[in-house]
Amino acid sequence: MQLFSCHAFNSNIPPPQEYVRLAQEIIKYSGGLPLALVTVGSHLQGRSIEEWRYEFQKLRAIPHSDIQKILKISFDGLDGDTQSVFLDIACAFHGFSADEVTKTLNACGLHSESAIATLVHKCLLQSARPFLEMHDLVRDMGRELVRMESPQEPGKRSRLFIPQEVREVLQGNKGSEKVEVLMVDPRALKGVNLSTKAFKKMKNLRVLKIDNLYISGKLELLSKDLRWLSWKRCPLKYIPSNFPAEKLVVLNLRGSNIQEFGLNMQCCSLKEMNLSDCKRLRRTPNFNGLQSLETLWLGGCSSLMEIHQSIGNLDRLIYLNLSGCRKLTDLPSSICQLKSLSSLDITSCSSIRTLPVGFGDMRSLKVLLALYTGIKKLARSVEMLRDPVVLEVRDRNLEARRSFSRRRVHHIQSLSTFVSCLSLRCCGLSETDIPTDIGGLYCLEVLDLSGNHFDRLPFGFSKLRFLRFLGLNDCENLQTIPSVSNLEYLNTLSLANCKKLVKITALDNLPSIERIDMLSCSSLKNPFSEGFFSAPALAYQSRKDRNRGFKIDLQCNEIPDWCNTQVTTSSICFTMPTHKEYKFLGIILWCVFKIVNVRSSSRSQGLNFSIAGKTSSSFHWPYYEVIRTGQVQRSCVFWRSYLDTPFNGQINGGEKMELVELGEENAVKKIGIHLLYLDQQGKVTSLPAVLDHFIQMNRSQEIINGV
Repeated sequence: MQLFSCHAFNSNIPPPQEYVRLAQEIIKYSGGLPLALVTVGSHLQGRSIEEWRYEFQKLRAIPHSDIQKILKISFDGLDGDTQSVFLDIACAFHGFSADEVTKTLNACGLHSESAIATLVHKCLLQSARPFLEMHDLVRDMGRELVRMESPQEPGKRSRLFIPQEVREVLQGNKGSEKVEVLMVDPRALKGVNLSTKAFKKMKNLRVLKIDNLYISGKLELLSKDLRWLSWKRCPLKYIPSNFPAEKLVVLNLRGSNIQEFGLNMQCCSLKEMNLSDCKRLRRTPNFNGLQSLETLWLGGCSSLMEIHQSIGNLDRLIYLNLSGCRKLTDLPSSICQLKSLSSLDITSCSSIRTLPVGFGDMRSLKVLLALYTGIKKLARSVEMLRDPVVLEVRDRNLEARRSFSRRRVHHIQSLSTFVSCLSLRCCGLSETDIPTDIGGLYCLEVLDLSGNHFDRLPFGFSKLRFLRFLGLNDCENLQTIPSVSNLEYLNTLSLANCKKLVKITALDNLPSIERIDMLSCSSLKNPFSEGFFSAPALAYQSRKDRNRGFKIDLQCNEIPDWCNTQVTTSSICFTMPTHKEYKFLGIILWCVFKIVNVRSSSRSQGLNFSIAGKTSSSFHWPYYEVIRTGQVQRSCVFWRSYLDTPFNGQINGGEKMELVELGEENAVKKIGIHLLYLDQQGKVTSLPAVLDHFIQMNRSQEIINGV
């Protein structure tokens, strides 16, 4: 704002009140780009508010010429390849995955990896992995450069993407050899009968998007230089042999009407093929000759019954998605020959009962997703996998947990130490079915054993030093849990509905914890002492996200005695202590409440914690997050670091704090406040809050109204 004001008002002071909102919109549109702010600000200097509005409308419709010239300085300094990559992304691939764009543009003879790196370095491109994005002004500059190639005749430009211009070119057969990229918006051509003759002159077309369009005529009239084709919801039932696929690298036919392929794959250079959600596809193409394919999407092909044996010849295939292919009864044995396959997803393939005998021969397989399948005996195949990283297996019927004992997953003997994600939810496992060497999977980050039958775990967690998520929900027979202390990276501990759980051996020193769920653990006594909160309090400087607190959900209707300020009310106001010899670390808020009637979409009902008079920077917790708990009394415990809202690192002592229940629910029954400080000897201690008064209901309404 200061830079913009300096040029728009020739002053460093904030702009006049009537200009503030419009100035903020202009700055937002400019993306904070210093050169853009200087140019726009100088252009608006000395003008009335009405002139500002008019100029801003023009700015948004047609980029200001001076901004274009300034931004074009960076563009002009690029080599030819990088300029082409920039224009392709600006006109066609904004928001696309970097991998897909790289494959496509490399096939066009462009050195896209180095070009993208250069564009990111020059701030002409934002690499928000895995996607490529441009700021609006930068993107518009690129599109304006393309428009200037032929201002009056769009059909003679290199890239066409404006819906009305695309419509005029196609309806009037005004295309030319100049056109390399064509992005068609189906809404602009609704009701229009298109013929392939409209594309006949576009012999150099390499990127084409014609989603949801019906095109009559001979497909061989399409450019033979096509590298990227998106024809989602294609109405064709049959892909003919004359389909121009010789140079295609990416083919997206998602959601199409296709039933059969007549295309000869031996002449293709495809690296990515997407046939997802082709509901009428019953068998895959013959893959013979398709040596370059790396990614194959077949998820959601609900009629698919047969995968051609030639799939085993795809030596470069890395990713295969078959999720939701419910009529697929087995995988071809040749799939075991896929030496490069890294990821296989057969989630919701409910008719698949077994995996091929040679499944473990896939030496590169790192990710196997087999959730909700009909597989009963997975283990022997799993054991043969050399180095799986992600393994997810789950029974398809989450409600019928009692029947699992008759269809239990085969006893698992061993797992690779390189597994990072292991999910065996609702597999009917008892303690004898669980491999004891899980405790030695030192790369494990996610472990989910929810919904199983064991009453104890036959392994410890001490060696799982990278564990971030531990899920044991709905383990209704579980009685004890080994110590989860000193797990440096543990973020989430989920134990909901473990009704027989009576003991957690130890629960200390979890500096990265953000969520603990112990709801409906009706046999478990409150395991949290004051010392439990000391580790996160002291570890804020080493935490990856320093200003994140954590939350505990607990089946408990009493506040522990160690919590030194307790009241029976729904809203309170208190003053922070003033002690220069102590450093404030954070606060424990312990609330006992009873949820009765909360609308699922209501954010107005909940708790609001703020510094009095500063509700714009407050911590708000909406009640709709816990609707499932019904009318049972429970505790919700919040730890807020001094860097969290509402403190934001600005607490010096003497500040008045408000904890207010919003709405008419009156759900909060008791409140506990416990303030933690660091003394001069480096020890954590607590100081009592100075309780001022209880807040009346009208204050709650004021906060809702933003007062």
